[in-house]
Amino acid sequence: MSEAWEELVSVALVGTDRRPYHGDLLADAAVELVRRRAGRVPDGEPPPAAAPAREEEQEAVSPAAAARLGAILGGRHPRLLPEWLAVAASTGRRVPPRLLPELLDKGARDRSIRPFLGVLAGRRGRWLAGLNPAWSYLMAEPTGESWELGGHGDRLAYLGELRGSDPGAARRLLEEAWEKETPDDRAEFLALLGEGLSMADEPFLESVLDDRRREVRQQAADLLTRLPGSRLAGRMVERAARCLAVRDDRIMVEPPAECDRGMERDGIRARPPRGTGERAWWLQQVVSRAPLRIWDTALLRMRIPEWDREVRSGWVRATVLQRDPVWAKALFAWDPLADLLAVLPPEDQDELAADFVHRHGVDGQMIMVLGGASTPWGRGLAHAVLTKIRKVAATQPWNLDELARMAGERIAPADRFMADGLTEVSSLLGFRAEMMKELR
Repeated sequence: MSEAWEELVSVALVGTDRRPYHGDLLADAAVELVRRRAGRVPDGEPPPAAAPAREEEQEAVSPAAAARLGAILGGRHPRLLPEWLAVAASTGRRVPPRLLPELLDKGARDRSIRPFLGVLAGRRGRWLAGLNPAWSYLMAEPTGESWELGGHGDRLAYLGELRGSDPGAARRLLEEAWEKETPDDRAEFLALLGEGLSMADEPFLESVLDDRRREVRQQAADLLTRLPGSRLAGRMVERAARCLAVRDDRIMVEPPAECDRGMERDGIRARPPRGTGERAWWLQQVVSRAPLRIWDTALLRMRIPEWDREVRSGWVRATVLQRDPVWAKALFAWDPLADLLAVLPPEDQDELAADFVHRHGVDGQMIMVLGGASTPWGRGLAHAVLTKIRKVAATQPWNLDELARMAGERIAPADRFMADGLTEVSSLLGFRAEMMKELR
C-alpha cells in the first residue's frame, strides 16, 4: 500500500474534523484508486507476449460491415449476430481488433458461433485467446494444419472434409488412430461418420459398442440405428417384437422386464430420468432404436390401450434418429414437433409448416414449429406467416412480437416486398439486406 493511499484511508476513517486534509479528499481518493488499478505491477509474473508482428493474412471486413457488427453487439437486433458471423466467415475475412474482446466473450458463452470466430479472429484474435483462459477455446478452432500436426480443431476439420470426399478413407484413418485418441475426441470424431454413413462402416461401429466411455458407445449406437441392416438393428427388431403385438385394431404392449448388459451395450440407458419409470424408459428406447421398416404408419391410427405415450414418443425418436421422411410427415400430423420438421427436405418443411400456420393460433407451439424450418423460408411459408400477422394484428397486436421478429429474421431479404405494410418485419428485412450488401 502506497504512502499516499495510506494517508487517504487514515483521514477517511477518522474524518476530516479530527484530522484536517488539505484538498478534495474524495476526488484525490478517486484519482489514487484509478492510478492503483491501472499501474499495478504483476507480482513476479512476466509481461504478456507482444501482439504478433506479422501482418494479418486475411482482408478485414469493410468499415460499413464492421460498424454494423458493432451496432449488433451494442444491442440492435442482437439475434442477427450468428447470421452476420456466418456470412462474414464464408468470405474468409476477419473482424477489426477493437471488436474481438466482446466477440470472444460471446463465444465463451455460445459454442455455436465458435467455428465462425475461428475464421474471423485472425492472428490478433489468437494472440488475445492466449492471454485469457476464458477465450482459450479459440485455440482449438481450425488453422489449416494437417491431421498429423494440427490441433483438435484442425484434425476435426480434416476428417470432416475427407469424409465428404472419401468416406472409406476417413473411416480407415479414424480406425488407425482410435486407440490413441482421448474419449472426448473419440465421440466428436465418431459423429463425423454420420456423413456418408453406409454398411461399410458397420463392423467398425459394432466394435465401438464395447468402448469404455458411455458417450462414445451412445454415438456408435445412434449411427447403427440409422443402418437397418446392422446387427444392432437386428437385435432391436427381436426386442421390439417381444414388446409390441397387433391384435385386431389394437396394439398390445409389454415393456421389457429388465435392462440387461446386451441392451446397455446397444445404447439402452438403464437409469431413467427423474419422474419416469424404468420399464417405460426401456420401452421407449427399444422402440426408438428398432428400424421403422418393421412397422407401417397405419399403426399410428390404432389404439394403444396401455403405454401409448411411450410407444409414440419412441416412434418420434426413431424418426429423428433414422431421418425417415415418410414417418416424419405422418407423425407431424399427430404431433407437430420442430424435430420432425427438421427431418424433411426444405420444400416439405415449408409446406407442412405453412399448413400448420394457417390452421393454428399464434402461440408458443407455433414459434417452436417455425424454429424447426430451414432458413431462409420459402415464399409459401413466408406468405402464410405474413398473412397470419396481418390477420392477428387487427385483434391481438400484443401477441405478435416474437412472430414478427422471426419473420424478419428468417424470410429472405429479397422477399421484403411481401412484408409491405408490416413496419417491424419490413424494417428488419431491410436491415439484413444492407448487412448482406456490406459483407459481399
